[in-house]
Amino acid sequence: MINFRPPETKTRSSLGSSSSVVTAEKALSFISKGWQEVRSSADADLQLIKNRASSFKNLADRELENFINSASKSPFTVPTITASATTTPAEIEFVKKLRPKLSEIRRAYSSPEFKWPAQGKLRIDLSSIKNVIVAEVEEEEEDERERWRKWRRERFKEEGQFGEFNWEPIKAFKTRLRELEVDLKGGSSSSPVDIFEGIKNSEFVVKVKSSLGVPPLDVPELLAYLVRQSSPFLDQIGIRRDISEKIVDSLCSKGRSKLLLHSLPEGGSSLTDGEIMNDELDLRIASVLQSTGHCYEGGFWGDSTKQNLLGDKRHVAIVTTASLPWMTGTAVNPLFRAAYLAKSEKQNVTLLVPWLCKSDQVLVYPNQLTFSSPEDQELYIRNWLEERIGFKANFKISFYPGKFSKERRSIMPAGDTSQFIPSRDADIAILEEPEHLNWYHHGKRWTDKFNHVVGIVHTNYLEYIKREKNGALQAFFVKHVNNLVSRAYCDKVLRLSAATQDLPKSLVCNVHGVNPKFLKIGEKAAADRQSGQQVFSKGAYFLGKMVWAKGYRELIDLLANHKTDLDGFNLDVYGNGEDAHEVQSIAKRLNLNVNFMKGRDHADDSLHGYKVFINPSLSDVLCTATAEALAMGKFVVCADHPSNEFFQAFPNCLTYRTPDDFVSKVQEAMSSEPQPLTPEEQYKLSWEAATQRFMEYSDLDKVLTSETSLYRRRQKGMGKSVSMPNLAEMVDGGLAFVHNCFTGNEFLRLCTGAIPRSRDYDQEHCKDLHLLPPQVENPIYGW
Repeated sequence: MINFRPPETKTRSSLGSSSSVVTAEKALSFISKGWQEVRSSADADLQLIKNRASSFKNLADRELENFINSASKSPFTVPTITASATTTPAEIEFVKKLRPKLSEIRRAYSSPEFKWPAQGKLRIDLSSIKNVIVAEVEEEEEDERERWRKWRRERFKEEGQFGEFNWEPIKAFKTRLRELEVDLKGGSSSSPVDIFEGIKNSEFVVKVKSSLGVPPLDVPELLAYLVRQSSPFLDQIGIRRDISEKIVDSLCSKGRSKLLLHSLPEGGSSLTDGEIMNDELDLRIASVLQSTGHCYEGGFWGDSTKQNLLGDKRHVAIVTTASLPWMTGTAVNPLFRAAYLAKSEKQNVTLLVPWLCKSDQVLVYPNQLTFSSPEDQELYIRNWLEERIGFKANFKISFYPGKFSKERRSIMPAGDTSQFIPSRDADIAILEEPEHLNWYHHGKRWTDKFNHVVGIVHTNYLEYIKREKNGALQAFFVKHVNNLVSRAYCDKVLRLSAATQDLPKSLVCNVHGVNPKFLKIGEKAAADRQSGQQVFSKGAYFLGKMVWAKGYRELIDLLANHKTDLDGFNLDVYGNGEDAHEVQSIAKRLNLNVNFMKGRDHADDSLHGYKVFINPSLSDVLCTATAEALAMGKFVVCADHPSNEFFQAFPNCLTYRTPDDFVSKVQEAMSSEPQPLTPEEQYKLSWEAATQRFMEYSDLDKVLTSETSLYRRRQKGMGKSVSMPNLAEMVDGGLAFVHNCFTGNEFLRLCTGAIPRSRDYDQEHCKDLHLLPPQVENPIYGW
């Protein structure tokens, strides 16, 4: 702040008073001058507006006057429909009628005394104009009505009133109705039942039935079809499938002859009494619908669009839950399946495997092996495969984001796995472990995106879960979830053995083969034996991931309870796993004759000299190591269990039912020599035979050879007719919709054991796989 010092000749008070007076006078002068300028400007603007309004009024008056004068003095002609002469049109007369009214309006608002209303509302009496217009319209309507009456009299020859005209078709119809009424009643005392029977057996109804060509459906047939189509829903709520089939059979039993008569083609063979009526009922329903001309275009949930597949080859996408170098069944077997499907070169094949970030690779892959990019891991996979199959497999390997769950000791998909198969290649999908892939799947339904979806069940998850805390309760929920995802996301499910859960749309078939390298080892062992060389110089061994669920509990119990009977018997165990320390500690405490070794490849040279492979596991579905041991010409001692049913046909497979039987089978194997495999047995174990079985039981051979090459349409259910709606497909779609809503909620996912934030892939996956962020791939609008 700056301070000014006043002059010495004046005081502060006198100076301040004079300066304030001067300032006030200047301010008043400025305000007065500004107000005068504003008033002058406003006056000028108001005058300008007034002049423009007056000019506009004069112009409107002149235009209206010119219009009226030209209309009254200059008549013109308009051609009419009925006359060719030139006359004055009705429009001119109408304008003449309006002229006095318009003149009154013009004089009213042109008068000097006329003032606009204060509120901007102009009130003019337009009732005269309204009356003129209404009169004109009423005259035209009256003329129109008169013309309509004249036409109607000429057309229908009216006799007093319009309702009683003499139209021949209506008259004939009314006559037939009276005759039908007389035929049905047959007297005033007829009961409702008699009337109903009369309607049913009347000539009119008989003619309608004959015109249809196919007799209409009866009530029992409709109920039977409803129950049969509802069987998926009934099965989901606990009503067994056999009960539904009995209900359907009882409803169809009375009409069996009718079904056979109208469903089988002429000259077809008759069915035996023990055959189920499902196909006949389907054909019966389809024939009735087709006779009506109805065409079904898709269900409420289904996608009836056609897939436009480019090129001459079909495309097969194999999606699995694990990848090399993790030596597990779901990593090895799908790899061989892809190689042998691509070997025929009849279809293009893509293998879709999970990609783990480095933090998870350390936890999963053996010997601290990690990969910096998907390309490096793909190179490792191809080199490992080509060393074992002996030919170059021409198929594509792709990756989807995955995360490792320590609690479940498995890899779980992150995000929508189906999006990593382009739509142009979405033809046939093979889901290895479909329940595992779809537990938390939140994305497009597989059966909507692909033309044919096959699931292959590898693992007996219920057996694993029962071993955990609260296992029975968890197994109950997992069983129903597996039923749901299998029904909603697959067209057909193949179970490797009967040890797995009985899933909807499933059948049992071993579609796995053996690495060709093991068959060559067995051929070499047979050749060495023929030449007199000693082939097996070692005793018994067991190989498997060292976790309790792989059979280590059963193995320790058998060896501990029969230590005396198996005196002198030594067992070498190869494996790594999470329970390795605990397994070794218990075996050491019980003083068992077991030697623990690090895990290694089953084809390793150090394992060729063993003669007996011991596998007491009861949780396996189809043990790959058992098949490999048989292929190498060894004895296999295993439990009499559904998982080993495929191997029981081989003479070198020794199965036991009781612990005492286990001891006798071990002693038999240790004291004898295994038989060489025959060519038929070798082929049965090969991947060529496994691929052939897979093509047959999955219906892939029919799908791939279908005549419709480029445009194919999925047909669910019976496939007899696209005209028939399928209730089962609607139920499957509803279950898929419910599952999708459930898996979209993060809280519900966490409650059921999902990996946190696994509904979408994370930033590290985006960096490794060169993906756009999930927010860009699936934007959310409407905030």
